[in-house]
Amino acid sequence: MIIANPIYDTVFKRMMENERVAKFFIGTLLEQTIETVEVKPQEFTYTDELAGLAVFRLDFIATIKTENGEFKKILIEIQKAKNQIDLMRFRKYLGEQYKKEDPINSEHNALPITTIYILGFKLPEIETACIKVERNYKDLINKKIIDKKSDFVEKLTHDSFIVQVDRITDRYQTSLDKLLSVFEQNNFVDDKKITKQFQHPTDTEDVRLLTDILHHTGTNPEERKQIEIEQEAWRTVNAMFEVKEKELLKKLEEKDKIIEELKKQLNKK
Repeated sequence: MIIANPIYDTVFKRMMENERVAKFFIGTLLEQTIETVEVKPQEFTYTDELAGLAVFRLDFIATIKTENGEFKKILIEIQKAKNQIDLMRFRKYLGEQYKKEDPINSEHNALPITTIYILGFKLPEIETACIKVERNYKDLINKKIIDKKSDFVEKLTHDSFIVQVDRITDRYQTSLDKLLSVFEQNNFVDDKKITKQFQHPTDTEDVRLLTDILHHTGTNPEERKQIEIEQEAWRTVNAMFEVKEKELLKKLEEKDKIIEELKKQLNKK
C-alpha cells in the first residue's frame, strides 16, 4: 500500500483529525486508554524579513481524558531538522502553555502537560527509536521513591516522549511497533520522500484506519501538492540556516585566530 510520509505537518494533521487514530497515537505512546481526545492544530508562521521568507507550520495540542478520569494537555511537535530557532520557539511555546488555563466541564483549569517530539534527525547519544523521559518523586530524607502523586507537582513538571523516525526499524510486534511503522523512513517510491510503500500487514483496525488515511493523502493530487509546497519551503529554510551557520563558524574561527595572535604578542612583551 502507498502511504504519505506523516512527518509532514499537513499529513500529520490529516492523520490526527480522525478521533480513533488520535486516540491510538497518543494512547499507544502514553500506554494509557484514552476516553476522549480533542486535537487543535495551532498555526505558526516563521518569517525571515531579510530573506523575504514566510513559512507556515503547525503545532498540535490535544486535550485528553484517560480511563481514570484524569485530564491532560498533550503538546505534539514535529521537527524535521535540528535548527536552533525551532528549539527556542518551542521552549517559548511550552512556557505559554504553562500559563494557560483550559476549559474543562465549564471550569478553567491548569492541566498537567505531556510533550511528544517527533524528530526527523538523530540524537547521537540516543540509539533507540522511541524514549520516555519520565519523572519520579524521591524522598531525599529517607532515600526512597515516593509512589504517590501530587496535583501541585504534576502541573509544574512534565513527562516527555521522543520519537526518532530515522532510527525506526522494521520490527512489527507490539502496538508501539505498529504505530511507529508508518513513520519509518524507508521504502520510498519517489525521490522527494513524500510517499512510501507500507510493507507490513494491516492486522488491526487502528492500523488499517491509519494507513487508509495516509493512503488517501498520499495518492490525492491536491493533498500531495500541499506536501510538496511544505517540503520546498522547509528545504529553503534549512539551506538558509546552513549558510548562516557556516558564516557564524567562519567568524568564530577568525575570532580565535585574533585571540591567538594577541596571546603571542603578549608573550613576546
